Amino acid sequence: MPIGKDVKLGQDVKIFHPDLVNLYGCAVGDESRIGTFVEIQVGAKIGARCKISSHTFICEGVTIEDEVFIGHGVMFTNDKFPRATTEDGRPQGPSDWSVEVTRVGRRASIGSNATILCGISIGEGATVGAGAVVTRNVAPGDVVAGVPARSVRSSANRTAKRG
Repeated sequence: MPIGKDVKLGQDVKIFHPDLVNLYGCAVGDESRIGTFVEIQVGAKIGARCKISSHTFICEGVTIEDEVFIGHGVMFTNDKFPRATTEDGRPQGPSDWSVEVTRVGRRASIGSNATILCGISIGEGATVGAGAVVTRNVAPGDVVAGVPARSVRSSANRTAKRG
């Protein structure tokens, strides 16, 4: 079953191809839209009126606030030091690692093929350029791009130019 029985869907959520997604143990807010080939793992939270584009992976530990745009093929991580096995060679289980929390603030926008490393916050209204690798916090309203992502326009500069 691509959409698990334990998924909490808000009102008027649109999942365009429900047989071609993998959602389990997550929550999706009212009026959000989920594209094809999206995986949202247990414990992840998607706010209201979000757009999650195709081929995106949202793992455990990620919270996406309301009105966020997530482009195609965006990848989130939740482990700073991933390993398949423990030091003694047995497969890692839940007790062998800890989830790092990631938050995406209200009305943020993340471009296609961006990678968001765990343990960071992307501020309200921030923009992450396509293909960026975000390795540290992004301030509210900032625009970041590149590998690693760097500020190309800060909210302070945007405010000053408008004035």
